[in-house]
Amino acid sequence: MKEIENRDDSEEEFALHLAETTDLSPRQARELIRKYGHDREKLMEAARNFKAEG
Repeated sequence: MKEIENRDDSEEEFALHLAETTDLSPRQARELIRKYGHDREKLMEAARNFKAEG
């Protein structure tokens, strides 16, 4: 069970980092991570598109 908690903490940290570096909200960053996984290149492209649409 601890492994799952650590993974959730790690994902939350990743979402916060993505939010800070792309000006997305943490919620929006988590949505993109769920959709695209941890592929940084895809996430950055999706974040740029997300901001352009909004």
